[in-house]
Amino acid sequence: MTAPGIHPTAIIAPGAQVPASCCIGPYCNIGPDVILGEDCEIFSHVVLDGHLTLGSGNRIFSFACIGVAPQDLKYAAEPTRCTIGDLNTIREYVTISRGTSGGGGITTLGNGCLIMAYVHIGHDSHIGNGCILANAATLAGHVIVEDYAVVGALCPVHQFCRIGQYAYIGGGTTITQDVLPYSLTSFERNNHAYGLNKVGLERRGFTPAQIKQLRQAYRLLQASKLNTTDALAAIRANLAESASPDVEHVVYLADFIASSHRGIIK
Repeated sequence: MTAPGIHPTAIIAPGAQVPASCCIGPYCNIGPDVILGEDCEIFSHVVLDGHLTLGSGNRIFSFACIGVAPQDLKYAAEPTRCTIGDLNTIREYVTISRGTSGGGGITTLGNGCLIMAYVHIGHDSHIGNGCILANAATLAGHVIVEDYAVVGALCPVHQFCRIGQYAYIGGGTTITQDVLPYSLTSFERNNHAYGLNKVGLERRGFTPAQIKQLRQAYRLLQASKLNTTDALAAIRANLAESASPDVEHVVYLADFIASSHRGIIK
């Protein structure tokens, strides 16, 4: 990290809270309602705006615009918010919009995420912990990305879609429905989920027993001739009969499917 301090060309509005441990680079513009945590590093030409709160240890690279007004014609300058956790890396030209009064009033980003260049996170979206959004991924408003999900480069995600935890979306995939947790989803497979994200799960410490349970559930969803409703019923029946303690992730998968409003990419 660069030595703490505020470059003389940076514009810090009265009211902004910038700890002495932060580094603010040249030509940054920080608004009056911005609160920074300790040890943040803000590179040159960054705009931090609105009722924006950042945790500690964040690194924001040049030309990123965080907490800016939403791209929503109904927005009328209400004091909506954007909240960002700790230890995130936000690369060049990223835009993160604050919330809207009709959409909950807040956009959130968790801890330990990597947000690559040119990503857009629209208003009222909620990103979990440990997520990766690759270059030029574009999230429309009201999108939920759950913990440790990966959204590939150049992926547009439709409003109100939900991306389940530990999902992996291949580059260039258009997302118009909910993405199953633990899944691999790609445009190369006709924008379908085509399997379990086994490598990603192993890297995150999933046990062989947990992966086996998830694979059995995915076989019912994908390899059987059952429709989604019948496959879900079969998964729940297997859960009721199982004596294994390693079913918590299958329970979450079943609940995810049951609660989907836009339908799932199967």
